[in-house]
Amino acid sequence: MNGPRILAIDQGTTSTRAVMFDAQARALATSQIPLPQIFPRDGWVEHDPEEIWKAVVQVCRDVIAKTGGVDGIAAIGITNQRETTVAWDRRTGRAAMNAIVWQDRRGADMCRALVAKGHEPLIQARTGLLADSYFSATKIAWMLENVSGLRDAAETGQICFGTIDSFLLSRLTGGRVHATDATNASRTMLYDIRRGVWDDDLLALFRVPRDTLPEVRDNAGAFGTTDPALFGAAIPIMAMVGDQQGALVGQACFAPGMIKSTYGTGCFVLVNTGETAPTSRNRLLTTIGYRLQGRTTFALEGSIFNAGTVVQWLRDGLGLIPDAAASEGLAAGLDGHGGNGNVYFVPAFTGLGAPHWDPDARGAILGLARDSTRAHVVRAGLESVCYQTHDLLNALAADGMGAPSALRVDGGMAANQWLLQFLSDITGLPVERPAYGETTVLGAAFLAGLGSGIFQSLHDIEAAWRLDFRAQPTRPQAHRTELLAGWQQAISRVVHQR
Repeated sequence: MNGPRILAIDQGTTSTRAVMFDAQARALATSQIPLPQIFPRDGWVEHDPEEIWKAVVQVCRDVIAKTGGVDGIAAIGITNQRETTVAWDRRTGRAAMNAIVWQDRRGADMCRALVAKGHEPLIQARTGLLADSYFSATKIAWMLENVSGLRDAAETGQICFGTIDSFLLSRLTGGRVHATDATNASRTMLYDIRRGVWDDDLLALFRVPRDTLPEVRDNAGAFGTTDPALFGAAIPIMAMVGDQQGALVGQACFAPGMIKSTYGTGCFVLVNTGETAPTSRNRLLTTIGYRLQGRTTFALEGSIFNAGTVVQWLRDGLGLIPDAAASEGLAAGLDGHGGNGNVYFVPAFTGLGAPHWDPDARGAILGLARDSTRAHVVRAGLESVCYQTHDLLNALAADGMGAPSALRVDGGMAANQWLLQFLSDITGLPVERPAYGETTVLGAAFLAGLGSGIFQSLHDIEAAWRLDFRAQPTRPQAHRTELLAGWQQAISRVVHQR
C-alpha cells in the first residue's frame, strides 16, 4: 500500500486489538481477540499476561498481513487498560503471577487503613488520586507481600513492575526497554503528577523499590524498536498512552473544558483542564491528560467501574438478550408505555467508583413489580450508565468546571442510539459520536503519527475528527427531575454511609 502506515495496539480489559491506519488516520484493517477474565474469588480479577502477549503478536501479524507486509509501517502506538499491573523477571520476561486487573478489590482493606491513618491527603496532593485499590500501588504491594520470593527478587533488581504498556514494551523490544508514559504513570498512586517523578514518600508508604519501576516518558516519542524476529523488521514504537487518555486525544479534546465519555467495560469521563491541575472537592481524580515535548496537559476524571459489563451480564449472566444490539430495541419498545416502569439498576458489581468511591457496595435491581418484564430490567441497565454519567458531570460542575458545549462519546455502547438519546436527555447536553468510534486506538495512532512526523501538530489531529451522530435533549425538565430522583433513591440503598 502507498504511503506510511501506523500500527496501533489496543490492549483492553476484554479484548486485544490491532488496527492499521494510513497517513490520514483512516483504518485499513483490524484484528481482535477476546480476553477472558479470571475471578479467583469475590472482588478479585486477573488476566494471564502470556495470553495477552500471544494475542498482541497475533493481531499485529494479522493486520500486517492484511495490509501488504511490514514495509511502510512508520510507527507503532500502544494504548492499554490502565492500572492493571504485572510483575515480571527482568532477564527472562516471565510474569511472576497473573496480572491484577484495575477492577480488582483485594487492596480495599489496605486503602481503608491508609485513610484511617490519615494518608489520603498526601496521596491526593501528590498523585491527584484517592486511596483506592483501583490504582496500581496496592496491587504491587499485595504482590510483594503475597508472592513467595518476590520481595527479595525485587530488592535485588530481578523484578520489574509495570502496567500493561510497560510489559508489552519490554516484550516487543526483546527486554531492552523498561519504560512507561506519563498518563499510565499517573494512575499508579506512586507518581507525583506535578513534579513528574516517582514520589519517595509514596514509594516508602507502599514499600515499593524504586528500581522496579519504569522510566517515565512523554506520550509521543521514541520508545525503542521491535525485535525484528516478531514481525520481520524492526518497527519504531513511537507512542504509548493509557486508554482513556488515548480516547481524549482520539476525540481531539485539546481545548480546556472539552469533555469526552468512553463507554467500554467501564465508563470514563475526562475533561481537559489545560496546564492547571485542580484538586477535586467532590472525589473526582486529577490526572495527566497527555504530555508532549515535556509539557503536561491535565484532566479531571470520573470513573464508573461498570458500564459495558452491565450489558455483558444481562446477556451472559441472566440470558435476557442474545447480543448487545438487542438491548436497544427492548429499551426503545417501552417508550410511550410507562418508560422505565420505576425500575432502577445499580450495577455495583465491583463497588462504585466516582463520585461515591464505595468498594463495598454491591449491585441491586429495585422497583420491580408484577408487571415488570425483561425489557424493564434491560432498559434499567442502559439507563444506569446514563445516570452515573450525570452524577459525574454534577461533580465536575461542583468542582468549578463550566458546562461543556457538548459531550463527545465513544466506546462499544455508543453504537446504541437509544442510549445516546437518553444520555442527552438526562445530562441536558448535546451528545456527539464521531465517525470512527474506536477513539482509544485512534488516539494511540494519532500520537504515534505525531511522534514519527506524519502529523505535524495537534491541529492536524483536530482536522481529522469527523461527526457521525448528534443527539439533542428533548425530554421535559419535570420528567428528567423525576427520573433522577428515583435514581438517587436507588443509589442510597447500596452506598455505605460514611
